[in-house]
Amino acid sequence: MASLLQPAISLSSPELLGKSLRLTFPRTTATPASVSISVRAGSYTDELIKTAKAIASPGRGILAMDESNATCGKRLASIGLENNEVNRQAYRQLLCTTPGLGQYISGAILFEETLYQSTTDGKRFVDCLEEEDIVPGIKVDKGLVPLPGSNNESWCQGLDGLAQRSAEYYKQGARFAKWRTVISIPNGPSELAIQEAAWGLARYAGISQDNGLVPIVEPEVLLDGDHGIDRTLEVAEKVWNEVFYFLAKNNVIYEGILLKPSMVTPGAECKDKKPSEVIAEYTLRLLKRRVPPSVPGIMFLSGGQSEVEATLNLNAMNQNPNPWHVSFSYARALQNSVLKTWQGRPENVQEAKLALLARAKANSLAQLGKYSADGESDEAKKGMFVKGYVY
Repeated sequence: MASLLQPAISLSSPELLGKSLRLTFPRTTATPASVSISVRAGSYTDELIKTAKAIASPGRGILAMDESNATCGKRLASIGLENNEVNRQAYRQLLCTTPGLGQYISGAILFEETLYQSTTDGKRFVDCLEEEDIVPGIKVDKGLVPLPGSNNESWCQGLDGLAQRSAEYYKQGARFAKWRTVISIPNGPSELAIQEAAWGLARYAGISQDNGLVPIVEPEVLLDGDHGIDRTLEVAEKVWNEVFYFLAKNNVIYEGILLKPSMVTPGAECKDKKPSEVIAEYTLRLLKRRVPPSVPGIMFLSGGQSEVEATLNLNAMNQNPNPWHVSFSYARALQNSVLKTWQGRPENVQEAKLALLARAKANSLAQLGKYSADGESDEAKKGMFVKGYVY
C-alpha cells in the first residue's frame, strides 16, 4: 500500500496540461496495474491561463458594456437620446477613452457592434482599451428564449455557429467571452431549466477555449421574488453543482475560465433585508462549497443592486483572503452615474469620464477590502432592480 501514500497531484495543474500520465496502483483482482490518463489541452491553453490571470489582477475588475442595441437604447432613452448607431458610438467612445481607467478595470465586455467600432477619429475601440491595459471581451450568446416543457422559464441560444464567430472575434482582438443564462426562483426553478443552463454554459465554455477566448461562465440567479436568502443559497448551490459537473464533462480547463455569479441575497421583494456582512457570509459559503480554488476569478454581477449596495457587498467579501480573486463585472452599477452625468451633451463628456473613474475606483477599493461608503451621493444609493428585467 506504500504507493498510495505518495503526495497527491493535481491533474489540472498548468504544467501537466497536455501531458499523458501513467498512474500505478497496487495489483488486486479488481484493478489493473496502471492506468493512462490524458489531460486535455488545446493550442491556446497557456494563453487562456495568462489572460484569465491578467483579468483577475489585484484591485481590478470588469466593465460590462455589452448591452444589446435594444438595451442600450433603453439606457439612452432614459436621458432623452434616440437609439441610433451615432449615439451608441458616442456613449461607448466615452467609456473606452477614459484616461486612467485601466488602473481599476482589467477587462471590458463589448457587444458585437462595439467590437468592430472605432472612435470618431478612426481609432478602434479595441486599441483604446489595450492602451489602458484592459483586455477586450465579447458577448457571444444570442439571448434568452422560452424553454419548452418548463415552468415559463428560459434557455439561452447561440451555440450554432459559435466556433466560427469566436474565431472571428479573436482575430478582431477579443480575448475573453461572456454567455449569460438565467435561473428564476419564483418559477421553480425546474430541474430542466437548471440542467439546460448548465449544459449550455459548459458547451459554450469548451468552444470558447478551443478558439482562444477565456469564457465567463454566468448563470444568473435572478433577484425577482419574495423568497429569503436561505432559498437563494439552496438554489444557487444546485445551479453551480450542475454547472461544474458539465464543465468537467466538457473537459473545460478551470484555470482558463472566470465566473460571473449572482451574489446570494434575499429576493428583491423579500421584506427581510440583509446587511452586507450577511450577504458576504452566504455568498462565500456558496463559493467555498461549489467552486474549485483553481478558478482564477469570481467576477460578480450587480443584478439591479444600487451602485453603493453592490460595492458594499463586494467589500464585505474581501475582508479576509479568498482562494480566488473576488471582484466585479458590473454594468448598471458602474454606468448609472455616468449616463446621468453625460446626458448626451459633448460639454459633459469629461465630467462623465470622472464619474466612471469614481465608480471604478470605489469598486477597486472594494476588491481590496478598503471601500467606505462615506460621501456617496443619494443617487448612487438608489436601487436599480426592475421586475422581469429583459437584458
